[in-house]
Amino acid sequence: MLIIPAIDLKDGKCVRLRQGRMDDSTVFGDDPVDMATKWVEAGARRLHLVDLNGAFAGEPVNGEIVKAIAKKHPDLPIQIGGGIRSAETIEAYLQAGVQWVIIGTKAVKEPEFVTQVCKQFPGHIIVGLDAKGGRVATDGWAEVSEVMAVDLAKRFASDGVDAIVYTDISRDGMMQGVNVEATAQLAEEGGIPVIASGGVTNMDDLKRLATVADKGILGAITGRAIYEGTLDVSKAQAYCDSLNH
Repeated sequence: MLIIPAIDLKDGKCVRLRQGRMDDSTVFGDDPVDMATKWVEAGARRLHLVDLNGAFAGEPVNGEIVKAIAKKHPDLPIQIGGGIRSAETIEAYLQAGVQWVIIGTKAVKEPEFVTQVCKQFPGHIIVGLDAKGGRVATDGWAEVSEVMAVDLAKRFASDGVDAIVYTDISRDGMMQGVNVEATAQLAEEGGIPVIASGGVTNMDDLKRLATVADKGILGAITGRAIYEGTLDVSKAQAYCDSLNH
């Protein structure tokens, strides 16, 4: 299981939001490239970037910073989400050195777009599913749909989606712990590797997640916890590695 530090980009800085609200953000660093280097040096083997302005604009806004991080760490697998709504955007990110693009709102609203880009960019597509009570939310979590996350995952599994980033939005940024049951259920029933997101605040959360890792949980994204110091990236990754031996 991988520990995947999150770098959320807003107006060129590293921030964290509480429950997805743009007006409730905390700035954790002015230089995202330095921040990426810090996590790499702590032992992170993958990074999760989010273009928050892009998510709200519907197109990349912090693209140059993403490019700079990929250039500084050419061997580091990077996944990026936020405002990815076209094949052109995907292509630009992949050319910039990003390994995976995460499609969120558009995947829920236009699942056929996912089918199409999986064919065009095989092995590079991740879908981000944000759910509340098992139902999928879209548009920066403003709307909760009738669609069940597990049903969508099954559909995307047949398209060849590489993984699903699953966020239980009632817990994200609130330091409340992961919804382990829902995450494991999605991995098992959806048939696609799941990256847990939202609520990984300390080693206890990680240990609970590790008990279901064999159901198909690829890793855990962590944000606020590593910035506020309730989770240590190198210790967390070392713990996950020890489970595989």
